[in-house]
Amino acid sequence: MATKGEVKKEVFESEEDLAVSLAKYTAQLSDKFCKERGAFTVVLSGGSLINSLRKLVEPPYIDSIEWSKWHVFWLDERVVPKDHEDSNYKLAYDGLLSKVPILPGNVYAINDALSAEAAAEDYETRLRHLVKSNVLEISAASGFPKFDLQLLGMGPDGHVASLFPGHPLLKENKKWVTFIKDSPKPPPERITFTFPVINSSAYIALVVTGAAEAGAVQNALGNSQNSEKLPVAMVSPEGELAWFLDAAAASKL
Repeated sequence: MATKGEVKKEVFESEEDLAVSLAKYTAQLSDKFCKERGAFTVVLSGGSLINSLRKLVEPPYIDSIEWSKWHVFWLDERVVPKDHEDSNYKLAYDGLLSKVPILPGNVYAINDALSAEAAAEDYETRLRHLVKSNVLEISAASGFPKFDLQLLGMGPDGHVASLFPGHPLLKENKKWVTFIKDSPKPPPERITFTFPVINSSAYIALVVTGAAEAGAVQNALGNSQNSEKLPVAMVSPEGELAWFLDAAAASKL
C-alpha cells in the first residue's frame, strides 16, 4: 500500500511516452490487487483519458492483464443514452472495453433510463451492494468506498469528475454519488462521485495533457498566485496520487 498522501509527479516529453507509462502503471496495480484480493476495482473518466489508456489493448498488456478480475466504474457520467456521443460509457466502450475480455457483468454503467437524481441514487445503491459482496472495500479511515485505482482527467478550468470550481457539490460529504443539473459544461445533467469517495482511493492517477490545462496544473502543483483552490487541488487520496503530465500541461511549472 502506498504511503498516505504520497504524491508523485512525472512529466513526459510527449503524450505517446505518457501513454506507455500509464499503461505500465495500470498493469502493475492490476497485478498487485489481483494477487492481493482477487479483484481490481478501476474507475474511469471521460475526456482524453480513454485515449491515454490505449496501450492497454496492445501487447504485452492485452495478454498479461487478468481482465476477468477487473471491475470497472465511472467517476462521473452524463445522463444520456449509452449510445449517445456525450456518454462516457460509449467513449470507454469504443476505446477500451470492447477490445479487452472484461466480463460484461463487471462493468458498472449508470442506468440511463433514470433521471439524474434517480440515477445517482441507483449507482450508490449498487456500490453498497458491491461492498456487501466484498468486491469493493470500505476505507477504515473515512467509511467511504475504497477503489483500487481511480483514473482522473482534468478540464482547463481545473474541474475533476463533474465537480466544478465554486459549485456547492464540492462540499458534499455524505453521499457517495450525487447529481448535477446545472453543469457549466454541456450536457448539464450528470452524476458524479463525491470528493470523499475520490479521496478514499488507494491510488489515483491524474492524467493531464495539453497546453490548455497548464494554468490549472500550475494552480494545483506550482506557486500560483491564484488563491482560489480549484477542484483538482482538492484531490488527496488515502494512498498515492500520481500525476502524469505531458510537457505542454507542465509548461507553467
